Amino acid sequence: MKIAVFSSKSYDRHSLMQHNAVFGHELHFFEPRLAPDTVALARGFPGVCVFVNDACTAAVIEDLAQHGTKMIATRSAGYNQIDLAAAARYGITVARVPAYSPNAVSEFTLALILTLGRKIHKAYNRTREFNFEIAGLEGFELRDKTVGVFGTGKIGQMVIRNLSGFGCRILAYDQYPNEAVKQYASYVDGPTFAREADIITLHCPLTPETHHILNEQTLPYLKDGVFIINTSRGALLDTGKVLQFLKNGKIGLLAIDVYEEEADYFYRDLSDKVPTNDELARLLTFPNVLVTSHMAFLTDHALRNIAETTLGNFAEFERSGQCANQVRE
Repeated sequence: MKIAVFSSKSYDRHSLMQHNAVFGHELHFFEPRLAPDTVALARGFPGVCVFVNDACTAAVIEDLAQHGTKMIATRSAGYNQIDLAAAARYGITVARVPAYSPNAVSEFTLALILTLGRKIHKAYNRTREFNFEIAGLEGFELRDKTVGVFGTGKIGQMVIRNLSGFGCRILAYDQYPNEAVKQYASYVDGPTFAREADIITLHCPLTPETHHILNEQTLPYLKDGVFIINTSRGALLDTGKVLQFLKNGKIGLLAIDVYEEEADYFYRDLSDKVPTNDELARLLTFPNVLVTSHMAFLTDHALRNIAETTLGNFAEFERSGQCANQVRE
């Protein structure tokens, strides 16, 4: 199949080309993200391959359909960047990668917890300046903490399993409890989860119900000095309110690998630009905040799975008109 690959970085191109030897697709790589001003690049391509920050709006999908696109495949598990209703309306099949590496995101989540919890980032910056003083670098031990895992899908389950080795108490919250989780964690109701968790890590999809799940109404119910980690979707947090609760000390530590307005910033080198997003710029000034650029997935193992599954999705659709990893509205 002739496929337009958007938001393609060097690691995408290398991995997709390497694994395409088995499938034989005709891949054309475009570094810009798919958006109204770049959709013309995809004209004449039956297949379009996107990533988390591509804007597959109704208008974009209409243009794709008018110019021959039959399938959109996202190189991600999440698909909230795609207007599924519009895709169905124009007869475009949408597919995803259900689980490229839950362990990659889980390990990165633990890395964020340990980095902030033990102030490794501060120690690194000090020693780079030949400052070997350790005063002010006191951390905490996970075995003394209660960790709340919000969402127990594939990634949440892996986080719980990996956390269990640290000896911490683990709470879980999910509308659909999983029996396998119960050997490591205790499912509790929302108020108990909010009241007792010292550390909260978010692993739920972005839906209308979870949009800004941590907001002006819910944040006050959390423990004073709570440590929040988000490696899922940026819009789970109301960033403006999070800033307020960082300032008043309600949130003691914050680690985010995602940001609700990340599309214009992440995966780009803006080091020589003046910051234009005030909330992101303010977040980066807090000494108790760690921001990374949506890289929790980025391992050799995950890139291999992403490439194989994505290319396989296109091949299956081309062969049969169906795809096991299709997503619907």
